[in-house]
Formats: sequence, structure tokens, C-alpha cells
Amino acid sequence: MPALSPSRTERLAALRAQVRTIESQARREVHDCLPFGIEAVDARLAGGGLARAALHEIAGAKAGLADEAAACLFIAGLAARQANKAEAKAVTGKVVTGKGGAGTKGTVLWALKRRDLFAPGLAQAGLAPDRLIYAECGCDEDVLAVMEEGLRHGGLAAVVGEIGRAAMASTRRLQLAAEAGGTIALMLRRWRRTGEDPLGLPSAAATRWRIGCVPSTMLPVPGVGRARWEVMLVRQRGGEPFEWIMESPDAEGRFALPPHSAHRPAAAGAGEKRAA
Repeated sequence: MPALSPSRTERLAALRAQVRTIESQARREVHDCLPFGIEAVDARLAGGGLARAALHEIAGAKAGLADEAAACLFIAGLAARQANKAEAKAVTGKVVTGKGGAGTKGTVLWALKRRDLFAPGLAQAGLAPDRLIYAECGCDEDVLAVMEEGLRHGGLAAVVGEIGRAAMASTRRLQLAAEAGGTIALMLRRWRRTGEDPLGLPSAAATRWRIGCVPSTMLPVPGVGRARWEVMLVRQRGGEPFEWIMESPDAEGRFALPPHSAHRPAAAGAGEKRAA
């Protein structure tokens, strides 16, 4: 076998150096995550939490107001946790203003098509009105465009968008925008009137979730206990699917597992194929 010429050897060495740089950056990005703060959950997530510079998709387990509201509050809790984290870093001087120059720090951008968000409910999940910027859009394409602009800005704590349908190319653009701006993207995939599974199409999202309502905590007196959900991680990049019974977030965006909660591995592919 003939020896490699010096020029080819140099090119190969340069390529190897580039690969090592990319791998090192990827390892750093994995650790830049948003943890749930629950060991049993974070231990099942690749990197110990949700990758911050990435797209994550959430849908109700079934079509209907209850499960869609649960999915919305799940997103609100995650966004509140990220906003609190961003605000804390800004206070301690570890974070500067975003690429756009605005000192948005703990602000969340929420792009939506329907006027059905309940502000007091979001506040109970930790996302106060003064942390939110609403962008009312006319169609899915407008929501996607607003999300992309918000993600590339780089100064927001999180960007949330409510989508009925998004192609693979659109989710790939959002993933790239999240990476460019270092901002977490949370997409609420809403059920359509046709009954089409919102997670039925392929996506570039780092994680995909289904949220379904289950009976709430029993109280020793008449009343309604803390809401409980069946939280299904149906797909994650670099990890396995899993399921938990989880309690809704409190006013600080903190989730919890009920005592003796059931959590189990999800059947491979079962979550993505589940229909109404």
C-alpha cells in the first residue's frame, strides 16, 4: 500500500481535529440541560435533563380539553423552570444580555393561534404574566416563523409555540435555530379536528412527550387534590422511552412524583404509534 503524501496526511489530521472538536462541543451541549430536579426522572434523560439548545415536542395523550390543558401546563412548568434558571444566572452575573441586545433574561415567548390560554393557570404552574410575551399568529406557518425568530434572538429564556401540523423540514429549522440561539424550544402539538395523531409525523425534536390526566391525589377532606398526569417520554435522542406518574408543577414550576408512584419503561415505539 503506497504511503500517504504529506498533503493528504495533513488533510486527514485536520479532519480528525475537526471531528474531535465537534464531538467535544456535542458533549458540552449534552450537559447544558434543564433538569426536572427529580432524580428518578433526570436519571432516565440523556444528559440528565432536557437539552437546552434543542426542540422538544409535547402533546396531549388524547384529543380533548383535559389532556391538552395538561400538556400546556407541563410546558408552562418547564418554561417557568428555565425562566427561573435564566433569571438566577443573570442576577449572579453569569449571563449577559442576548444576541439581540435586549435584557430579556427570564422572559418566555409564547406563539399561539387560539385565544384560549388561561393566565391564572399558567401562573399556578410558575409562569407569571410578567414573564410572558404573547405572539398571536394566524396559521401554523406564522407560529413557526415567530418561533424561529425568537430562538435565533438568543436572549429569551424559552420559546413556546402551539402547532397543529409541522413538516420534518420545519422542525429541523427550529432545531437549528435553537442551537444557534442557545434557547430551548417547546412545541405544543395540538390535536386537529380530523383526529390526526399530532406526533404521527417524523420530527427533528430531541424529545417527544405525551401527557394524559389520571386521578388526582386523594385528600382526607372533601376537595380536589394536586393534579396527576401520566407523563410518557415516547422518544428521546440518545436514550430510551419511559413513563412516569407525575404531579403537576407548583407555583415555582417544580414537578414531583407522588409517593410510591409507578414508573416503567415504555414499549419501544408504542408511544409514537398511539392513537386517540
